Amino acid sequence: MEKDENTLTFLIVPNKRERENEKPYAYSSLPSLPSSHSATSMEQNNQVEEEQIVTPWEVSAEKGGKIDYDKLIDKFGCQRLDQSLVDRVARLTGRPPHVFLRRGVFFAHRDFSDLLDAYERGEKFYLYTGRGPSSEALHLGHLVPFMFTKYLQDAFKVPLVIQLTDDEKCMWKNLTVEESQRLARENAKDIIACGFDVSRTFIFSDFDYVGGSFYKNMVKIAKCVTYNKVVGIFGFSGEDHIGKVSFPPVQAAPSFPSSFPHLFSEKDNLRCLIPCAIDQDPYFRMTRDVAPRIGYHKPALIESSFFPALQGDTGKMSASDPNSAIYVTDSAKDIKNKVNRYAFSGGQDSVENHRKYGANLEVDIPIKYLGFFLDDDAELEHIRTEYGAGRLLTGEVKKRLVDLLTDLVETHKRARAAVTDEMVDAFMAVRPLPNMFS
Repeated sequence: MEKDENTLTFLIVPNKRERENEKPYAYSSLPSLPSSHSATSMEQNNQVEEEQIVTPWEVSAEKGGKIDYDKLIDKFGCQRLDQSLVDRVARLTGRPPHVFLRRGVFFAHRDFSDLLDAYERGEKFYLYTGRGPSSEALHLGHLVPFMFTKYLQDAFKVPLVIQLTDDEKCMWKNLTVEESQRLARENAKDIIACGFDVSRTFIFSDFDYVGGSFYKNMVKIAKCVTYNKVVGIFGFSGEDHIGKVSFPPVQAAPSFPSSFPHLFSEKDNLRCLIPCAIDQDPYFRMTRDVAPRIGYHKPALIESSFFPALQGDTGKMSASDPNSAIYVTDSAKDIKNKVNRYAFSGGQDSVENHRKYGANLEVDIPIKYLGFFLDDDAELEHIRTEYGAGRLLTGEVKKRLVDLLTDLVETHKRARAAVTDEMVDAFMAVRPLPNMFS
């Protein structure tokens, strides 16, 4: 019998058997890029250790600290994505690993090595990721999983389904159904602007697509998950409306190929790989527990750390605080102002002290952002060495970051401006993708 990956007393604390059965990989030299986001509820139900909270809706480090990813891996029961896996991806795809792999942004996984074993045997897989459309525009933290998923699609030449959970945001946020649907289409334009291949990509809105085979899988999933289990996993309370309690099967269903009969008819054995942030892990622990009980492979996951807020490791970049985030709609002036005014610096309080002691790279946000988006390893190492030694000043490092982010955002704006309503319709059309594996 398959082991139950969701017998949880609290949201992120697996039982002892799960921890023993799913040991983390040995930690390589890959760095993690930690961050946090303030939260005030469900502390008892969501602890890695006192005060550390990680749920699909709230992320908070211990008071005055930062997210401890090693402890999170241990408590969730996932595995460290080590250098051997990074090297294996490069070998199998014949291309250099993405910067997010090289730098440990995507740092944990579930069964990714098993999926690569199957890929080497000639078995196919598909990608699944998503977006909860709650704002007009994406910020840089939202772009991270889509930039990485685009790389995976191109590297492995596989199809991709992108779920827009407009129903979820309608239930969790103060949004009408109509506004949620409008935001889904606006966000779809930003997603398409990341460069996805329309011949391999199906984007769908839950409000528009859920039904038929997709809904049948939702019902199968729901029958396998008790109310007590879903409360234990997600921390729902008596104050939460039933829409929230009933939503997890909606996010789980795309993990199974039969939810998309127009794409994967008679391919029920197809594997699924889900790139996502680690705060989404609770959904897919539930999904992985259910999968063998309804006749499917467990989905594999490759999970990222959180993209930090400008103010530092005490906050994750959040759409609710415009000064904590760089948006893809920001002007060059906005980016310069936000970086110079709000990006937390590890530099010293005077030029004299900075020259003497150098910068603290562990807390410096410009260095962390360069670690995400500056692809040139040699240049990044040069900046880190010179800044850490005090030979580069904070203003010089921030200027390099402003130039980099301005170029990134302006490139995205041009790509988004080229996305028409007809292109959105094409990506969202329910249709076969005959060349999706070629």
